[in-house]
Amino acid sequence: MYNLAIYTFIAIATSISFLFLSSPPKSYYHSLFISDSLSDNSSIANNLYILTKRPHVAGSKANAEAATYVLSILSSCNIKSHVTSYDVALTYPVSRSLILTPSSSEKTIKFGLIQEIYENDPYADVANEVLPTFHAYARSGTATGPVVYANYGRVEDYATLFEMGVNVSNTVVLARYGKIYRGDIVHNAYAAGAIGVLIFTDKKDYGGVKWFPDDKWMPPSGVQVGSVYDGTGDPTTPGWPSTGECERLTNEEVDDSGNVPLIPSLPISSADGDAIIRTIGGKEANVDWQGGKDSPIYRVGPGPAIANLSYEGQQVISTIQNVIGVIEGEEEPDRFVILGNHRDAWTFGAVDPNSGTAALLEIAQRLEKLQKKGWRPRRTIVLCNWDAEEYGLIGSTEWVEENRELLASRVIAYLNVDCAVQAGHFRASATPQLDELIIQVAQQVQDPDNSSQTIYQSWLGSGNDTTVQVRMLGRLGGAGSDYAAFVQHIGIPALDLSFGNGYPVYHSMYDDFVWMKKFGDPMFHRHVADDEVLPFNYLTYAYELQKSAEQLEAEISVNGIKLVPLYASIEKLRKAAIKIEDDIKALKAKRSWESVRELNDRLIMTERAFTDKDGLSSRTWYKHLIYAPARHDDYGSNSFPGVSDAIEKAKSLKSTDSWRSVQHEVWRVARAITQASLVLSGRLT
Repeated sequence: MYNLAIYTFIAIATSISFLFLSSPPKSYYHSLFISDSLSDNSSIANNLYILTKRPHVAGSKANAEAATYVLSILSSCNIKSHVTSYDVALTYPVSRSLILTPSSSEKTIKFGLIQEIYENDPYADVANEVLPTFHAYARSGTATGPVVYANYGRVEDYATLFEMGVNVSNTVVLARYGKIYRGDIVHNAYAAGAIGVLIFTDKKDYGGVKWFPDDKWMPPSGVQVGSVYDGTGDPTTPGWPSTGECERLTNEEVDDSGNVPLIPSLPISSADGDAIIRTIGGKEANVDWQGGKDSPIYRVGPGPAIANLSYEGQQVISTIQNVIGVIEGEEEPDRFVILGNHRDAWTFGAVDPNSGTAALLEIAQRLEKLQKKGWRPRRTIVLCNWDAEEYGLIGSTEWVEENRELLASRVIAYLNVDCAVQAGHFRASATPQLDELIIQVAQQVQDPDNSSQTIYQSWLGSGNDTTVQVRMLGRLGGAGSDYAAFVQHIGIPALDLSFGNGYPVYHSMYDDFVWMKKFGDPMFHRHVADDEVLPFNYLTYAYELQKSAEQLEAEISVNGIKLVPLYASIEKLRKAAIKIEDDIKALKAKRSWESVRELNDRLIMTERAFTDKDGLSSRTWYKHLIYAPARHDDYGSNSFPGVSDAIEKAKSLKSTDSWRSVQHEVWRVARAITQASLVLSGRLT
């Protein structure tokens, strides 16, 4: 897996970044780069092993040591490298407890809240360095009340409870992981009137008959930890970098922002969740709310079980370290292609994130060997190893906020790898102008599970439906990884790559090197920019916008909202995309590259035009008017997010003014798309 992750990652990067010198021909260097002659799987496995020897949460000594290791590898590759530090607000657990009283006549249960060491666990001697299970930025406090089961804790799940006559007020909600971001599970529970939240790892979604270390599934005591902060970057410095003695919001101002929970929460194991489920009475839950085979009947409550949840955390200003490596471009040093991955992990982080870090280091080592053979990049390549991603994309966001103007004027694209290898098929998400490039690369890279076909052929499966390429490519509206600040804050084309989409031991103590070696990638065979004109296709973007507009029309046309300006602006973008394709063909036919810089600038700056300096009306940090996280699921991606937010508000208020606000948001998007078409065409009106 590692090698293939590297091949795919770099094949895309090379299409954007590299100029191969006239002798040897560029095809020689490309073939050499993706061959096994420059290294083997053992070097990748060794990097991963070293990075995962100890738990290394953000702000810890172990993570600072991991940063030193990454810096040493980059420096040893003769890559100019440095550490950029920020002082950010992070939280850590002080104490937590969970006591359950099944009924007035039954004995109370006090849960241990411990992830158990498995037999012959090679990491048993450092298991005490794993933080107690908790939610980062969880509210300190105590909540005592009857338990209500709320399925995945989505807005629609609370609507179902309301229809069933279940009152959630002053209860402790039990919800299961999956479907939406955990922070939104807590926020939705608070909005419904709950006073506390327990989130468990249901065996139906993460378990099996056997579990790790005998199988890939989460053990009964395994707990998915993680952040419940709904924002991006340091919550005390929204929109500006956390450097030294900078301006910071007070705790009260952070609370008022709406991005941190206002009720306490705890993550718990499947075993503890199962024990609580067995004590809940009330109506039987719907079929799709039930657990898996051998599970008890899930009922919704409330009670009779009473849960007493207590959590105390501490917030401290901790120093985090981004490691930055720069390979200066030969011909266009002021144009940057950025490759990024985060380093911090809740525990050992073999999948999340160090499968990506191992890939990044392998890329660095191979690039050094190419440079020794005479290769030089056309444009500057920046390798970034981020810190504190797990808390809320903090390291990358602070860096983007600090370097906003320089990045906005010089970056061509951002390529992100997080959980590079989770076991499973190749997946990619991108801004639409990169779709065609990803497909071209997928047609060149061999499928690791079937040497007789390419990744693209495995996407198509047994059929020949080429529209699968559209279905298989995701969008970057969610806040799931470090691409968020690049796309949603300053409008930089980006993509996110991985093999697989989720894995059972996610964010638990069992995400270690043993799991990766046994189940994720036993052979480490998946771990493993030469065009003058940038390979951006805005016809794909226009098609995507047209499709999103049609879906939007079906939702709001009955309310008198006119989408004529939106459709008109999309048509302008389509015509501009055709024009620049014609300009590219003419330029290549003449083989005259004097105007290539101006043409590339149009391709680069078009994405910026989709942003608005005022941002979304109630989420001003998000500047992109085409893509942003879904309102009630930070992992979800919304097209035309300002319009979606306004629609939700209008449906609630049912007033003329609220629907007029929807029309205003449609006009805002239309104006942004029109600006993008003008930038792409390169002509004044």
